[in-house]
Amino acid sequence: MEPMAPELLMALASGTAGAAGQQLWASLRDLVHRPSPVEPTGTPELDALTDAADTAERTARAADLTRTLAERARQDPAFADALGTWQRTPALATVRTTGSGDVHNTVSGGRQQTVIEGRDFNGDITIGG
Repeated sequence: MEPMAPELLMALASGTAGAAGQQLWASLRDLVHRPSPVEPTGTPELDALTDAADTAERTARAADLTRTLAERARQDPAFADALGTWQRTPALATVRTTGSGDVHNTVSGGRQQTVIEGRDFNGDITIGG
């Protein structure tokens, strides 16, 4: 099984991955909540990521969940197979993840120009038509 990127889990949990990401998060949540003969199950870590309040906390909780899912997969072959199948879901390849951290933009000066502020742009930006 390939290790999971915490950034992917953060994107899915925060809803920034769109409708497909929401469906993927729901299917991962269902997988993690299945009864398990081993500990750790990943349920507390998944719930903590869902409830994380800020980027730093989401980053830490996503890393915790990544480690826990890998540990559960090592101990539970059925879970490892199911998680591997989930990781190979074609829609997962379309989820764009962002790096961790916040962006703080400052605009100053006397010129009147167009300013676009944001983070992790994907695609074209058209101004004025």
